[in-house]
Amino acid sequence: MDARSVPVSEIIAVEEKDVHDKQSSSGRWHKMENPFAFTVHRVKRVRHHRWKRARVTFWSADEQLCHLWLQTLRELLESLSLLSSRPKHLLVFINPFGGKGQGKRIYEKKVAPLFTLASITTEIIITDHANQAKETLYEINTDSYDGIVCVGGDGMFSEVLHGVIGRTQQRAGIDPNHPRAVLVPSTLRIGIIPAGSTDCVCYSTVGTNDAETSALHIIIGDSLAIDVSSVHHNSTLLRYSVSLLGYGFYGDLIKDSEKKRWMGLVRYDFSEWGGDLESGYWLKTFLSHQYYEGTVSFLPAQHTVGSPRDKKPCRAGCFVCRQSKQQLEEEQKKALYGLENAEEVEEWQVVCGKFLAINATNISCACPRSPRGLSPFAHLGDGSSDLILIRKCSRFNFLRFLIRHTNQEDQFDFTFVEVYRVKKFHFTSKHVEDEDNDLKELEKQKFGHIRKDKPPCACSAPRSSWNCDGEILHSPAIEVRVHCQLVRLFARGIEES
Repeated sequence: MDARSVPVSEIIAVEEKDVHDKQSSSGRWHKMENPFAFTVHRVKRVRHHRWKRARVTFWSADEQLCHLWLQTLRELLESLSLLSSRPKHLLVFINPFGGKGQGKRIYEKKVAPLFTLASITTEIIITDHANQAKETLYEINTDSYDGIVCVGGDGMFSEVLHGVIGRTQQRAGIDPNHPRAVLVPSTLRIGIIPAGSTDCVCYSTVGTNDAETSALHIIIGDSLAIDVSSVHHNSTLLRYSVSLLGYGFYGDLIKDSEKKRWMGLVRYDFSEWGGDLESGYWLKTFLSHQYYEGTVSFLPAQHTVGSPRDKKPCRAGCFVCRQSKQQLEEEQKKALYGLENAEEVEEWQVVCGKFLAINATNISCACPRSPRGLSPFAHLGDGSSDLILIRKCSRFNFLRFLIRHTNQEDQFDFTFVEVYRVKKFHFTSKHVEDEDNDLKELEKQKFGHIRKDKPPCACSAPRSSWNCDGEILHSPAIEVRVHCQLVRLFARGIEES
């Protein structure tokens, strides 16, 4: 006999079976004089990290035994809910414009039936304008919800992320505009039902952009803490970033989305982190081959136990994330004794030059078009960001670099590419340095004694904009800080195959 076991944590629901159903009475069980049965709905793993709902029916001639099993399993599932791991009531935001406009249909067809089966109640809000989800989360009382679910692309997730983080800081009395503010982690988990064009946050945290898979992770109550970067300019919070913060090439790509602002939320899906590789915008930006000059100063993430090229991808139950978080907490304890400022002055590094692109990624930024992402070995919760500097090079070499995002070759194995794992960084364009003498003097005081990788450039160059998770930031001078494991998702990380 083929015997199998299923963890109780991966049982979706248990229900009593109608033994009079003709479809159920086939096989040898129909020979029972008085059969009794119950059905277990469970998670089944299929290829490419996808999950499916599967079910198995148990039959017995003993009514008491059958009901005992049914009652015991239901009590075990209820205990999981009482421990707050499994959600019972969710607030759902649906972007009807995401991807091909299929968000509402995807939810109703693939997700809602599973939530009903798992006895999860929902309150649904279909958004009709940008930032509606963020505004709603600031206004309503979220205490009655066990989580927030967003149905849409990365732009929709970003709205919910800003709403959850912003409301948490507001309630804690923390001013997020202060660049050194220690942000409070949110206890409210976010679920992502992918319905965009790339869905890179979902793909990087689950391993697939399949709606049923994400729904099942929500149902069984998975929890994954991820890092979030805050982006400031002149002591003003500009945005939070989870996936890509890109200047130069990726910043120029997002500029084109501004011309499509009349399209509303659907424009998110025309200007995702890497742009549509089949679009004319990508080709236009590549052919322009523009470079930008500026200064990048960064604080290396010495607390991490990994590096951007160590061939250790982030996986479920990641050792690197767990150990790095512990190391970071030790650093923070030392900071209580007034050691932080001295350490930072000693460790800051400065790089000046002409760049085709400056990218910072908290996650791999993987998606179906780029299965390994912008930084294949970035970690979801290690308190750091991978800073990627692409210096001025030939158009041919830059194309070689871009192509490697779609195959298994090391995209960092070029002389014009540098990658660092950092916990903070500043960027100032040459355009701003030339105009702002006060800023120039401040940078000199802070970093003047540190050896610069490249001498300052005398020539001037035009300035780009920042692509922050699909939104444009016009400020050429920013200050970025990584907040370790600031938010939680209904996910568990990519499982080993």
